[in-house]
Amino acid sequence: MANTQLTYSPIDGSLIVERLLATTQQIAEALAKAQVAQAAWRLCPLSERISVCRRFADAMLNRKDELGRELTVQMGRPIRYTPNEIVGMAGRAAAMYDMADGALADIDLAPKEGFDRFIRREPIGVVLAISPWNYPYLTAVNTVVPAILCGNAVILKHSPQTPLCSERLSEAFIEAGLPEGVFQFLHLSDESAEELVRSEGIDFVAFTGSVATGLKVQRAASDRVCGIGLELGGKDPAYVRADANLDHAIENIVDGAFFSSGQSCCAVERIYVHADVYDRFIEGAVALTRDYVLGDPLEPTTTLGPMVRTASAEFVRGQIADAVAQGAKILTDESEFPASQPGTPYLAPHILVDVDHSMRVMVEESFGPVVGVMKVDSDEEAIALMNDSPFGLTASIWTTDESAALALGDLIQTGTVFMNRCDYLDPELAWVGVKNSGRGCTLSKVGFENLTRPKSFHLRLMP
Repeated sequence: MANTQLTYSPIDGSLIVERLLATTQQIAEALAKAQVAQAAWRLCPLSERISVCRRFADAMLNRKDELGRELTVQMGRPIRYTPNEIVGMAGRAAAMYDMADGALADIDLAPKEGFDRFIRREPIGVVLAISPWNYPYLTAVNTVVPAILCGNAVILKHSPQTPLCSERLSEAFIEAGLPEGVFQFLHLSDESAEELVRSEGIDFVAFTGSVATGLKVQRAASDRVCGIGLELGGKDPAYVRADANLDHAIENIVDGAFFSSGQSCCAVERIYVHADVYDRFIEGAVALTRDYVLGDPLEPTTTLGPMVRTASAEFVRGQIADAVAQGAKILTDESEFPASQPGTPYLAPHILVDVDHSMRVMVEESFGPVVGVMKVDSDEEAIALMNDSPFGLTASIWTTDESAALALGDLIQTGTVFMNRCDYLDPELAWVGVKNSGRGCTLSKVGFENLTRPKSFHLRLMP
């Protein structure tokens, strides 16, 4: 039915959630409720907002095992890992409410005789958060918690693949005592979501997802004055220098490429390895990849589950086939992963060599369990290849020389530079992309700036 949203599990294709989509009237009512609630919430002391968010995080943690299993069924990540997303979400929320006092404090200026001058951060109003399925709690919390801490109201539109996540967030906020209307969720069609973005009642839109959909959101908001933040795709590179701790690099880069079947915006999708250590890196990476267990993600022994849908797996299979047709070699043996079958979302991890940037697999976002590895002869060659991308979310350098990592990091067109780690988000650091990876910033003290507006107070003191 056109007004019904259906969610199918990637595990076995079964229908797991059926929800009615919000009507035009329900959307208007939610927006009006948010505006009324925000007018009162903004006056609530910051200490109380922090307490509510702390109770919210505790409520989520208390259900981590239940929510983890539910998450596995919705998007396919193995159950041995999904409860950790709830733990990580609570930790990220804690980092944000711990820094809220400093991030939202008035900015006092140098004394000026006869005047009192300062800048106050005010909430921006009603925030529309549009969140994806791949890390549905972690990506949502990036906007939801700081927005509420700032005194805003939030309307969350979650991916139709993970609709239960928005409902669970709402239940936790109710348990935490958040006033009605400050946080709401809506199950929306794409058309209704675009109309809500265009609505004059929305003061800021925070979107996380694909470049194509992000551009639609940007166009929908372009006819009015509205803040917008876009967290989009990635084709994140890793560079292994000759002086790297090779065992450490192999272990972490392989995990960064294949964890959650590579379905992360900051997964490692291309690797450049110095010629001096190339052969040893390849040997170790292939050996480690053979240890993955692809299968039913509800089984505790499974370390690699299905991709979110068959079409996504077929897209990656197409990238691999095109690369092989152009001369690339597959070093992993798909026969060792019996669950990996064409026409299903189950896809074995693939390591490709003899690749170059004429191949789709090295320039298009894969968002799947495949990575290409290229041999390089110098730092300069590696940096040129790392920057040869329409994306710029994160990049990792594997070296024992911090000064070299800093120097190279200054040259990489990216939002985050890692040394000896990858595929990670530190909530005390700004999360930001360049080029097609997005605009705006979430997390860290800087991230609060998108969700507030500065108001200057210029007070002349009378004798």
